[in-house]
Amino acid sequence: MPFVVGSAAGAATGTESRGQAPFKVRAYGAVSPTSGLAPMQIERRAVGPKDVLLDILYAGICHSDIHHVRQEWRKETYPMVPGHEIIGRVAAVGHEVTKFKVGDIGGVGCMVASCGTCENCVADREQNCLNGLTLTYNSPDKISGGQTFGGYSEAVVVAEHFVIRISPGADLAATTPLLCAGITTFSPIQHWKVERGQRVGVVGLGGLGHMAVKLAVARGADVTIFTTSPGKLADAKRLGAKAAVLSTDAAAMKAVENQFDFIIATVPEAFDVKPFLDALKLDGTLVSVGALADLKGANGTSMIMGRKSLAGSQIGGIAETQEVLDFCAARGITADIELIDPKDINRAYDRVVAKDVRYRFVINIGASKAPA
Repeated sequence: MPFVVGSAAGAATGTESRGQAPFKVRAYGAVSPTSGLAPMQIERRAVGPKDVLLDILYAGICHSDIHHVRQEWRKETYPMVPGHEIIGRVAAVGHEVTKFKVGDIGGVGCMVASCGTCENCVADREQNCLNGLTLTYNSPDKISGGQTFGGYSEAVVVAEHFVIRISPGADLAATTPLLCAGITTFSPIQHWKVERGQRVGVVGLGGLGHMAVKLAVARGADVTIFTTSPGKLADAKRLGAKAAVLSTDAAAMKAVENQFDFIIATVPEAFDVKPFLDALKLDGTLVSVGALADLKGANGTSMIMGRKSLAGSQIGGIAETQEVLDFCAARGITADIELIDPKDINRAYDRVVAKDVRYRFVINIGASKAPA
């Protein structure tokens, strides 16, 4: 079933009625952990005073989509429509919206609501909302009830505050992954103040890892990739890394002990952190952004003697997400992508698990080119 999206021009002239009341859209979703993804219909809410309706153009495939769809992290709710890397064209806006007009291009990342009043939200840290943020998909929908549905669909309605401005002239498909992979790696680089002259390691060269390389290089860092895939060693240098280390090679890991100021680990599952803590200098930090399971190998003596830190980070707030989109637009930074049709989503999932993508799949949901 192909996706069919309404035109922004139609919305502007009143010939497009979607959004005036709850409306149905077509999507790709799963009905169980083993069903795979297939065409289905879902309902979107009416456009409220502060809402934006996006006709979705592109949706990225994040490895976390696969974990959720296949129920590998927690008990999930089905049906589920994944997708939290979304770029689309504005088709309608509520009467209180000031940031967007019909025809603009907007993006949506991993969250679509938060309380807006707790100390973290007030500090632009909506991702750390003390009263519970609303994720873009498979999260309790506090406005419409039920569960939220994500970007593997033809349209979405999102509060203006959670929609990101996309710079004119951007390569929209290759910009889409910045809404998760970009902000997930940019936020710790910002927080730990990665700067020129520092030696930075990136563990894992996938959707997150390749963005971490590009962003750290853009900050002037000397970047080394740690990978378990020998075939990616040469590619690491193409992306800007000065060195690449096969992390399964004990001798190679021994040779880089006590050398790194900062290491960002992007692997999406539990791993042994000891070799990477050993690779840190005095006062160095290893931050995990991908693994939600228990980590092993954190030796107290090693950490105490080297005053080394093991930390975690997730995405960033809305202001910081806008910052990374603007940072990348100003420097011509985009994700390395493979553009696919919706019918190929299940095959793409299997290829992600097999590490057979360079480096992010993006689903071509709508029109391929936005107006200038």
